[in-house]
Amino acid sequence: MNPVLDAWNNADLVEATQAMLACCGAQHWADQMVGIRPISNIAALSEAADRIWATMQESDWLEAFARHPRIGERRASSASEESAAWSKQEQAGTTTAAQTTLRKLAEGNALYEQRFGFTYIVCATGKSAEEMLAILQSRLANTRVAELREAAEQQRQILQLRLGKWLLS
Repeated sequence: MNPVLDAWNNADLVEATQAMLACCGAQHWADQMVGIRPISNIAALSEAADRIWATMQESDWLEAFARHPRIGERRASSASEESAAWSKQEQAGTTTAAQTTLRKLAEGNALYEQRFGFTYIVCATGKSAEEMLAILQSRLANTRVAELREAAEQQRQILQLRLGKWLLS
């Protein structure tokens, strides 16, 4: 068994919940994950994370989205230290971006939030700033319903990556 997973299975409620909130900022998701402990192995953890995420509602998704910094920013005000560090790693593609690209990302973020009412979420790991900008621009054509579902899927991918990072911590 993974030592981090083993410790989490035996952690108190607050500590276990905080670990899950670092992976995904939706309180209901974190509570549900903690509530199904013990989880026997990494594959079961990953499967449970997806199964529980699939039961979340719009309010849960929006809560998770709000805990992410905008693409090109370094930290959401409500993010934990661990979550903020992971966001910085995930958005590494913005560190070498041209100022014009960063400006367009900031403008796109604002337009996106005005159009959809929530933060632009993309699984940024391995993507350049230019790729994230192109994805943002293409997603602006979505309906709110379609975009909400796409953002929820991006959040699911992020939470899976973060579970992996957490298990290695």
